[in-house]
Amino acid sequence: MSIPLRWLRRNLITIAGLITLAYLILPNIVVMVFSFNKPNGRFNYAWQRGSLDAWKDPCGVADMCDSLSLSLQIAAWATVGATVLGTMIAFALVRFRFRARGAINSLIFLPMAMPEVVMAASLLTLFLNMGAQLGFWTILIAHIMFCLSFVVTAVKARVMSMDPRLEEAARDLYAGPVQTFVRVTLPIAAPGIAAGALLSFALSFDDFIITNFNAGSTVTFPMFVWGSAQRGTPVQINVIGTAMFIIAVLVVLAAQLLSNSRQKNSAKP
Repeated sequence: MSIPLRWLRRNLITIAGLITLAYLILPNIVVMVFSFNKPNGRFNYAWQRGSLDAWKDPCGVADMCDSLSLSLQIAAWATVGATVLGTMIAFALVRFRFRARGAINSLIFLPMAMPEVVMAASLLTLFLNMGAQLGFWTILIAHIMFCLSFVVTAVKARVMSMDPRLEEAARDLYAGPVQTFVRVTLPIAAPGIAAGALLSFALSFDDFIITNFNAGSTVTFPMFVWGSAQRGTPVQINVIGTAMFIIAVLVVLAAQLLSNSRQKNSAKP
């Protein structure tokens, strides 16, 4: 076997991973590049000339920042609600034995497996039959409902991998139930809870289908983007997308650095 073929065989997984990563990041790079574009017309689909105008005035488009603020509020509250409820459900499913536990375990996965348009139509039917006014609260309830499954799955996987002997050791050292939970159980489960919370925020902020069915006259940022695409996508949308991408990358890097720092400190004698 020749040297190039041996090298390719040795590094095939790394090369495939890099190609996949480039495939995933390419749309974000396009969004970043076109955030510095200054199109001649309404459509920001072809590069014309470089400009910082959109970055200097990211709220220059009417109602865009209002819809962005609304999406951030809904995503934040949906994250809090889904994380609290999902964490409690995950602990209950792992730590306790009760009737219909298996059925509940199966039902938890339904929102993840069900097409979003089916869930959106079902929620709309529920809200209309209840006589609820479509708007902020119906969007928030819908987002908590479909984010809940993702939080339960993430936290449940973490709780199942926990060593129960750590909690037993805390109780042997005369720690009460609350103290054991706060000082031992919660820190160990924290990565799973954080993963579920971040996933909830991303799913809620990005959702269009369920929001579109249950929003009424309320306009979130994804709905604003969809509506703008019919008339011509403003450059400011690319600016907001770029900013969100950079913030997400910084959060991931900060979490990784914090994790590495804790591992180094725990390894020290």
